[in-house]
Amino acid sequence: MQPLPWVAAWVLLLHGYATSHVPQARTDIRDCSTDPPYLPPTTTNTTGRLAALRDAMRALGLHAYIVPSTDAHMSEYIAERDSRLRWLSGFSGSAGTGVVTQDRAALWTDSRYWTQAERQLDCNWELQRTTWIQSIGLWILQAVPAGGNIGLDPFLFSIDTWNSYSQALQGSGRTLLPTQTNLVDQVWGDQRPPNASGKIYSLPEAFTGSSWQEKVAGIRWQMEQHTRHPTAVLLAGLEETAWLFNLRGDDIPYNPVFYSYTLLTNTDISLFLDDWRLSPEARQSLQAQCPGLLCVELLPYGQAQAHLTHYVQGNVTVWVGTEYTTYGLYSTIPQEKLLEDSYSPVMLAKAVKNTKEQELLRAAHVRDAVAVIQYLVWLEKMVPQGQVDEFLGAQHIDALREAQEHSCGPSFQSISASGLNAALAHYSPSNGSSRVLSVDEMYLLDTGGQYLDGTTDITRTVHWGVPTPLQKEAYTRVLMGNIDLSRLIFPPNTAGRTVESFARRALWDVGLNYGHGTGHGIGNFLSVHEWPVGFQSNNVPLTAGMFTSIAPEWGGALPDLRGGVPGALRPQPHRPQPNVTGTDPVPEHLL
Repeated sequence: MQPLPWVAAWVLLLHGYATSHVPQARTDIRDCSTDPPYLPPTTTNTTGRLAALRDAMRALGLHAYIVPSTDAHMSEYIAERDSRLRWLSGFSGSAGTGVVTQDRAALWTDSRYWTQAERQLDCNWELQRTTWIQSIGLWILQAVPAGGNIGLDPFLFSIDTWNSYSQALQGSGRTLLPTQTNLVDQVWGDQRPPNASGKIYSLPEAFTGSSWQEKVAGIRWQMEQHTRHPTAVLLAGLEETAWLFNLRGDDIPYNPVFYSYTLLTNTDISLFLDDWRLSPEARQSLQAQCPGLLCVELLPYGQAQAHLTHYVQGNVTVWVGTEYTTYGLYSTIPQEKLLEDSYSPVMLAKAVKNTKEQELLRAAHVRDAVAVIQYLVWLEKMVPQGQVDEFLGAQHIDALREAQEHSCGPSFQSISASGLNAALAHYSPSNGSSRVLSVDEMYLLDTGGQYLDGTTDITRTVHWGVPTPLQKEAYTRVLMGNIDLSRLIFPPNTAGRTVESFARRALWDVGLNYGHGTGHGIGNFLSVHEWPVGFQSNNVPLTAGMFTSIAPEWGGALPDLRGGVPGALRPQPHRPQPNVTGTDPVPEHLL
């Protein structure tokens, strides 16, 4: 979120960007102050869903129920089946938390999604413009009487988040109560989407940096070298298992992962998944060396917790990465048998690309750049004719990528946004409600591709007419920050947070800023946002072999004197590229 001193700059930028300086009523966001309330067609009527949830809460003696926007693996992107907050509230943003009491419902989200929330929530919901758990805790203390019970599903909350809620409610007379059944799933009933059923397949050897057997040996070596000598590593993040075994799936849109857990011990390998979905080649790869130290035992996905409970009865120490392990799974392990790090050794090994992985990722970006250039040339020709809207543009860039070798589809839903829509983080157009691209407005393209050899995330902002002087300056200063950080040479193991200010400095010089992170890790045919690489305080230090995007931008939800309506331009040159450490230069083809 932006600090208050930036408000003057926000309003100035809005003034310079708007097509008209005359305040106009917005008809695309809700207005709960009127009688009857005004609700745009993008909202969802949640009255019946909230009533059903409250009935389920009363049956368990719950005064409040917390609904996150996560799944059981702490995934950033989640399957429709796990989109509980979206089903309950209508809000489809990727980050949010809902709390429902017997007479109130509130949603917390960050500045990227404030306007989206106002477009999608009906008037049953209060919008809280923050994501701080302290804010949620204070709201609960005000809404729930002393002696009340606050329910939540322990398998949808990280360890840190659970502890933060516990701390916020400590000594208040309210009780944090884990539920055996997810109440949203219960009221969703048979309308809830089915379990994933797609094939789980082996990544061809040509597109892997090393064999899964070599990766397992490397992790076991780390276990032996650790001073605590852990006997097992528990993998709960979906990317971890997919990377370790060179397997891919399609359980989550745009992310080639599959629902799974792994328990890797000194002597055994237990993989929890729906094994009937494995391709013959994948099954053969995993069990070719059975019996033995490199034999993978295939167990049902639903047995992970029971198996772990049995394992920890012995003289063992389990190494967990707390960022991707839910409290429900974590609480299964006695404290004296835990070895905790923010990220598992698999997550950290995945973050550092070896030579082959680097080559593969660069090759994917070169082909992806061809598709983006083709698209920009097409726009240059078509936009002046008034023949392209946001939805058609998104379809066209996706088609151009699909024509590239090794393409496996987009890496996220394409963001094709013109004019004021470009101020909405993660805005995606729909057929029938799409803005026509105009030479008089800025246009934001934020898209990416999945390829067998790599994942991409590319953003471009263009203007085909005559931008205002303020637009030119804002765009130029964003570009300056991109160049400054791209060319920076710094020692290995430097924290991303330390160098991040180079991307902001040119904006800071004139009182501007952007309200989000500067970049994120890039996967090898995995997630478009690959943790733990990046420039935030909870990212790991940067070292050679890590790949990050550099994405300074002006955007997000900005305050407007007419009542919180965002209207920022988002100039954001964005070039995914390898992190620069020591004297390693940025490859010319990525600049």
